[in-house]
Amino acid sequence: MDDLPKTLVCILSERQDCGVKAELTKSVSLELGKPLLILLSSLRSQTCSSPNDAEDADHSMVSGYLRTGESAATTWSSFQQTFLSIFKSLPLSANLMSALSGVLDAAVTYTSNIMAMLIQVPMDYVKIALQLGVRIPSVNERESCEQGDLKQLIMWGMTHNVSWYFTNSFIDILLENLLIPEQTVCTYPGPECQNSSSFERSLPEAAIDNSHDILLRCDRQTFSELNNTLCGEILYGSREQTPTLVLSLCQALSSLNARQIELLWSNTCYVIQALVSPFLGRSSECSPLASLTPPRQARNAPNLQQLVCNYTSWLENQVVDGVLVSLCSDNKQEEFVKHVCNDALLLRKLLSDQMNSWLYGYCANSTADHGYLVDQFCVYQQWIDQPTVSVQPNLLEFCISLDSPRLTKLICEHTGFFMLLFSNPENARFMPICTTVSLPPPFPGPDPLSCQYSEWEDVMQITTDVLAQCIRNEPTDFAEKVCANRTFLNRLLSNQDNAWLEDHCSTALIFPPTMAPQSIRISDWCDYQSWKDRQVDDSVVGLCWQYDQLAFQKKVCCEVTLFEKLLQDPNNKWLNTVCADKETEDIECVPQVCKYSEWTHPVIVDMTELALCAERDPRNFTSKVCSDETVLQNLMTNQDNTWLIKYCANHSNQGEDGEEDSDGTGFDPAEECQYTTWSVALPDAVLLTLCWEHDQFHFVSSICSNHALLFLLEHEPSSMWVSAMCTTYSNHTTISNKTSEELCLAKELLKHFNWTCPVNVTAVCQPGASQDTVMRLIIRCLADSLRSRMGHLLTPSVAAVLEQAVSTSVVVLLAIEEIQNTSRHVIENIRISVLDSVVHFLEGENNFEKKRVLLQCFGTILTNLMQTARDGTSHEYLIIKEYFNIPLASLKSVLSDLHFTTIRLILQYYTRNKHTLKLTDNYLSTLASVLFKSHLAKDGNLFSELAPLLKAASPTDIYSLPSLQNNPNVRETINNNLGHMSADQQRAFGLWYSKILPPSNITAAHQSLIRDTGNVITYLPFQNFQHLSPAQLLDGLDVLQRNSLTSLKQEFVSQSIIGTYKDLTAHDFIRLGSLSCLAEPSDLLAYQGSQAFRVIWDVIMNCTHDGRTLPSHFTSSLLLNSSELKSPASLSSKRLADIAHFLPSLGATFLQGLSPSQLLEALPALKAVSFTPAQASIIVDKLSTIDTLSAPGRLQDLGSMAVGVKTETLLMLTSDRLLSSLPDMAQHSAGLTPPQANAIATKLWGFPEVIDWLDDVEPLLCCTPLLSVLPRARPLMNNISSASTKPWNTQQAKAILKSELNSKSNLHSDFLSLGMLGQGVSCQALKGHIRADTSPAAVREILALLRQQPGPLHTSLKRCVIEELYQFEFFSELLEDLGVEIALAMPVSTIKKFSSNMMDTLRKMIIEDPVPFFTMSKTAQLLLVDRMLQKLGMYTGMYTEEEFRSLDIMATFVSDEIFVQLDRTFFVDNLNFLQTLCYRSSKMDIMARMLLEDAVFGPAMETWNQTTLSQIDRFLFFLPQDQLQKISLGLMTVGRIEKLFMSQRQWERGVVGRHCLDESEKWRFAEKQQFVLQFFLGFLKINPLSPAPMVPTCEILRTTAPFAWTTSSLTSMSPSAFTNCLELIGHDALLASYQRSQLFEKVKQMFGPVSNFSQSIISQMGRLTLEMSPEEIRMLRLTEKSSIAALGGISEWSKKQLIALFTTTLNSTKLNPSQLDSSTLVAIGYMVCGAKVTEISSFNAVEFSKAVLWLGQLKLSCSEEQLSALVGLLTHSLAFGPISSWDMEVFIEIGVLAAGLEDIAMSALVKEQIEGITPMAISMIPPDKFAVVFHQRQISMFSHEQAAAVTEEQIMALSDVQRTALFMVLTPWEDRHVDFRGRSQGLTLSPSSLYLILGLLMALMVQPESTFSAS
Repeated sequence: MDDLPKTLVCILSERQDCGVKAELTKSVSLELGKPLLILLSSLRSQTCSSPNDAEDADHSMVSGYLRTGESAATTWSSFQQTFLSIFKSLPLSANLMSALSGVLDAAVTYTSNIMAMLIQVPMDYVKIALQLGVRIPSVNERESCEQGDLKQLIMWGMTHNVSWYFTNSFIDILLENLLIPEQTVCTYPGPECQNSSSFERSLPEAAIDNSHDILLRCDRQTFSELNNTLCGEILYGSREQTPTLVLSLCQALSSLNARQIELLWSNTCYVIQALVSPFLGRSSECSPLASLTPPRQARNAPNLQQLVCNYTSWLENQVVDGVLVSLCSDNKQEEFVKHVCNDALLLRKLLSDQMNSWLYGYCANSTADHGYLVDQFCVYQQWIDQPTVSVQPNLLEFCISLDSPRLTKLICEHTGFFMLLFSNPENARFMPICTTVSLPPPFPGPDPLSCQYSEWEDVMQITTDVLAQCIRNEPTDFAEKVCANRTFLNRLLSNQDNAWLEDHCSTALIFPPTMAPQSIRISDWCDYQSWKDRQVDDSVVGLCWQYDQLAFQKKVCCEVTLFEKLLQDPNNKWLNTVCADKETEDIECVPQVCKYSEWTHPVIVDMTELALCAERDPRNFTSKVCSDETVLQNLMTNQDNTWLIKYCANHSNQGEDGEEDSDGTGFDPAEECQYTTWSVALPDAVLLTLCWEHDQFHFVSSICSNHALLFLLEHEPSSMWVSAMCTTYSNHTTISNKTSEELCLAKELLKHFNWTCPVNVTAVCQPGASQDTVMRLIIRCLADSLRSRMGHLLTPSVAAVLEQAVSTSVVVLLAIEEIQNTSRHVIENIRISVLDSVVHFLEGENNFEKKRVLLQCFGTILTNLMQTARDGTSHEYLIIKEYFNIPLASLKSVLSDLHFTTIRLILQYYTRNKHTLKLTDNYLSTLASVLFKSHLAKDGNLFSELAPLLKAASPTDIYSLPSLQNNPNVRETINNNLGHMSADQQRAFGLWYSKILPPSNITAAHQSLIRDTGNVITYLPFQNFQHLSPAQLLDGLDVLQRNSLTSLKQEFVSQSIIGTYKDLTAHDFIRLGSLSCLAEPSDLLAYQGSQAFRVIWDVIMNCTHDGRTLPSHFTSSLLLNSSELKSPASLSSKRLADIAHFLPSLGATFLQGLSPSQLLEALPALKAVSFTPAQASIIVDKLSTIDTLSAPGRLQDLGSMAVGVKTETLLMLTSDRLLSSLPDMAQHSAGLTPPQANAIATKLWGFPEVIDWLDDVEPLLCCTPLLSVLPRARPLMNNISSASTKPWNTQQAKAILKSELNSKSNLHSDFLSLGMLGQGVSCQALKGHIRADTSPAAVREILALLRQQPGPLHTSLKRCVIEELYQFEFFSELLEDLGVEIALAMPVSTIKKFSSNMMDTLRKMIIEDPVPFFTMSKTAQLLLVDRMLQKLGMYTGMYTEEEFRSLDIMATFVSDEIFVQLDRTFFVDNLNFLQTLCYRSSKMDIMARMLLEDAVFGPAMETWNQTTLSQIDRFLFFLPQDQLQKISLGLMTVGRIEKLFMSQRQWERGVVGRHCLDESEKWRFAEKQQFVLQFFLGFLKINPLSPAPMVPTCEILRTTAPFAWTTSSLTSMSPSAFTNCLELIGHDALLASYQRSQLFEKVKQMFGPVSNFSQSIISQMGRLTLEMSPEEIRMLRLTEKSSIAALGGISEWSKKQLIALFTTTLNSTKLNPSQLDSSTLVAIGYMVCGAKVTEISSFNAVEFSKAVLWLGQLKLSCSEEQLSALVGLLTHSLAFGPISSWDMEVFIEIGVLAAGLEDIAMSALVKEQIEGITPMAISMIPPDKFAVVFHQRQISMFSHEQAAAVTEEQIMALSDVQRTALFMVLTPWEDRHVDFRGRSQGLTLSPSSLYLILGLLMALMVQPESTFSAS
């Protein structure tokens, strides 16, 4: 026997070396085979039933034997009867039951052990065979996996220790097959088929491919590797105690090659097939036609699928078997869709069978042509025409899923259609919410757009409906304008459809019509109060429901009397549906029905009302019924209300033990129902009912037989029902006892044996239930009773063998089902077990790779097993939830392999649970990307379910969407979600949609194109958008307005509509809104005097209020030229408040004409307007004449005009006045001048109470001198909780922390408590904190604190952090925690070592916070971006949109070679985005060349139009001068030039513009701007057609810039205009010296000699004063700090001018140098260098030290002696003390004054002091002094910024060693060839070529050659 497996394997594999024993075995087998087969066939033939039973024959061998003729059937029936009788008559004594239980347990144990021993080897054989034949899917190297079927899933689970709980299911399968139930009425799941015997449904295109391997096919050619089977474990010794027979088989198999294994399988298969086929199939002899039927030919198909799916025959056959339809749809999905779903005739025939109703959903979710299906089946007009034919729910759901918008609209608009559909209650769930649908009015009024006869150009487009509407609504007007106009009438009559019009007009002209009838209000029809007293037509009822739903629900549905009255009309039966619909939950029925207060009395409450209250008002119901014992007792008197017990138990807290019974009530009858005690104390109603519900047997036996107790219960209202129940029960048991036994035999047996069975007994108790059914139930319950004890009876090894045997048997049964195409009821029985087992495995498994196989390779079959119609909270849905736990790296590959049905379930789960899942943005983005790319192309219907993920989709994924633009559902989904998306996503959708909407389609489209398309059309690329016609734009204006239009599109829409239509109404301008501000002024001026102009005025006022700058011609023509503005004093205060935002444009002259009373009354409006300091000063001075500023609340009332308050006035105010004003002034602190800020700060900080005023003084902390903070440092640390939350600057924070350090307090050790003081921590202290806890979490906390500081961190602190953390192993993980500011402080050499992931993280950080990037030197910026390109693989090929957008603000910092490869399509479509970026000189030239390429706008600039210029916008300044001259002069109007300047200025004020250009680039760009203005406005007579030069107004100077105009044009301005713009001109830093000189002469001409200049004129002149001679300066009167500050803020003064200015200041103020306070010194500014050394020495040291915060930021032109004298003031004992005591904070505070330190003092500076010296101070040290005072060791302490500030002259003075030290700071050894100097944003410095050469030579000498090669 041990060699038998080897022998059989050798024979069956047809090997020739098997030996004599094998040959003998083969011979014997062949001789015995034929007799054995004959015997089996003869046995099978005896199982044939009589011909009359042929239709009931089944495929079960056992069943066949049980039905061998009538005698056999009678015998079997008798056996069953006897068995049941014995069972029923068994005495149930405890001893007998115990004995039977013991015998049964012993039998089970013995049988199980024997069976386990017997089946071990056969099951191992079968398992090996299955593992060879079933190829289990796995994830391959491409991370993809083919979908497995259920057999493969079970086999995979058996290999990976999944516990399949198939024992119960296997018993059910055996019972289903051995005891065949009665034939069911249907074979496929449907509404009437709850227990179908058909095949389990599989997913379309899903579980099994058409070409998959059938397991039991004998001609298989592919097999699994032997090592992947049980033999692999046995042969390699990983399995213990292997039976010899199994080992022998594995050894034999291991010696076979592939061909031999194939033969072995084939031969074995044929042998087994021959042996078992008689038992699995029906004998041919059983057929009555067997003798007449010719023998069947062998078929080529591997199974019956290719034979039964003959769709042509389906049309011919009268009836098509539903099982065949199901089979073909599962396994031939593509052909099924083609021949059935796309064939309306066949589909309609199949749907006529109710079993096939599932085809509606199948075809709707398939790839069938949905448009075709809608046309064929959703024939709404036919439904309406045949009202007697009910529309079935399946059909209605089908049409809603495919044609929802049209069907919903029709339902909501057509009352008859509505009533037709919902007269069927089953359709109620599909009722739409009509309140969200734009419905036409029930009684249409006139449509102003349709009856505009003057616009009826194409009369063929005028429909009969339009004509009828106009006649109905405007009969008189129609007769006059149409009928009376014969020419127009003849044109209309040319359309044959309008022939009736001639008769109408003939009558109308003879009998003129009267006015149109008044429109009827809906309230006139829907007078619900009167309906109770009169008959109401059913059409009126439908009308009111359709157009007045909310009132209808309340006044009809909730009024029972009226509701019942209406239901008496059969046509109103549909009301039952709508009034009971779930959508009406929000109506106010509850208060009218749920009258809880009345229920406390013993009243009868209708149980339907009770259920309504429980459903719609659960909270009040629970609190007012379940929690109220009285109410509950009253309600429980009605036996119909017993459901309240379970309801209240489920909605109340559980018991102490928290356990519940199977019903969820937690009720235990054995403990609670103590019937013997009820005679003493009667139970309450709740307990009585609970005992009846849960213990009926004992209840009846204990109560009904106890007459005394029954008497007591009869007299209690809450228990009167017990007596009636006992009477009924007694009668029933007496009269119908025998009948009951017969009808419910199974139930009696269950009670008899006290079995608890999970099977529903109700079906068995129905009349006509067979004994087979009873037997089946008894066996199930018997098995279930044994199941609970099996765990104690079986050993683990036996249980494991049996479990493996059951699982293996299930796989075999599945294979049999597959090969025979018959149902063995396997799937329906194991479905729940499979899902439960998978859920348990997923919950307990930690290895993702195993989970991945389940989710990726078996996702389809798992989805197939799940029930799809559920709420997303079931146990099975835990499988779907597991998809959201997939690691991000594997998400794409897993989801890509899933079937779209699985994807749909995932989306449904996400939609319901997205708020609890808490998924990251990266996860959602990846999820959206996979679904867009992998699944949406296969099934476009997924799009609507993807709606929650649209916001997470990347622009690239959106643009790559499949072509679904014409799908209305897709378009509607996009339109509904666009408002929640980013601008990039919106633009991507527009670009995607433009694929089907080229310019030709737009121009040919209907006028309603925008409305029909929806929101997405707003985001078309401008190249497409510009082809929309004015008519289309006006028609779709509402759509455009509710979306975000770019400025370019806004201008296009405005000018297209307003420029085309000359008769727009006030309503049109209201619709246009702020778009009107972008129109040409001439187009708007045409409406002056009309009603629309008032709207235009209001719109423009709103635009200015929103801060929008309008072209000068706009404001001057429409607003400033108004007659009322000619006389300022005549304006009312209200009118002045209305035009408040225009006052800065009206200028100082207008403000001077206003009276103080006018200004005072309009002050609330004026305080929010941004006035210039001079204008604010005028207003404040006027107000001061009638109301002193020292009055309470007056200062804060000024708002933004506080900048006009004199510093002298602020110093006179008390502290309480200043404190009360500061909170309001905080909003405008940026507008305060430095003297004002200094005056307020120093005054308030002079009070010790300032410690308690921190909240009030917070806005001015940045302006508070360090010397004012130092005395308060110690108290501030005592108030650390408040101080740590304030925005201190670095030097203040350091001073405060230093005071704490000196006090030796232990608070400083808690770094995280420092808050915003953290920026002041020293490097040594910071390192100590980091080293105290080096865990990543602790380090991240410190870094988080540093990122929260209010201002930029000091360079030394950033360098300290980098040096300390760089040595940590997890440094690479801290990049994001460092923040972009610290990250970019790392040397470029360190950044170059970043991995690709780190570089990508850095890229995202820079995009999020770009300011630190812009503060880097230009060279560092270029190197960083270059390295980033290399790391991210973006260095070759076309510069694509994806690459460009990924770099964002860094995209223009790539090399010129890369930038020139920019994708031109992206370039043209995204000019608006490109204009927001930074371009240096070389990039400007490239951009100019691109603009002139043929693929862009072309070199023929003469053909450019206004739209072209609008697109190019500020890029026009990039064009070279020779190209600019080619632009048509007519295009470059004043308005266009103004828009160019305003666009450039808007960019310059943004984050990018503020940091982009250095000073030299700004000058070059200004020259281009100047050329454009002067050339096109005729100042440069290069072109003879140039217009005559114009004289600018003040308004146009504000929109352009004074420097761009010629001097002659500026001096030719009118005196009032020049005066109004003097401040603007005087502060233009780009005015050349020759321009300033002539303008200064103009000022003297207007205002007289210099000595006559007022303080206001001096302040406004600003830089024009640079042209004054020293003599003229001495004639000035500088009496106010505002005029002093205006001159002190100018840096270009000569030495003589400075001396004259300082002397004039002293003379004008009549102060000596020692009397100058800090605010005056701040105002003096650069003029301090005009003081003599002796005068400087006499300054008040304390006041000067308080002013040094401002003075230290100026690049003073003082001599070395002057600087030294200024530093001497700072060393005063009352100031900062001796230099040796200065710490870093003092050096930061004094700024450039550090350059004045004495040589000895400077050479003695230590590292911390050197780190505090500002780069500007470094650059101001004289070269000789620099070389002397700084040792190379000190130079090596420089920061990179300090080293970059060293000038070329200073470098020349250094020694070689000093230069080397400087070189090593500038270029670390990894990157020694890079010089970052000369390009910082702080200074304009020149690079030193000599420095570079010397640096390279020294590097070559210092470093070995290998270092260079390595780097």
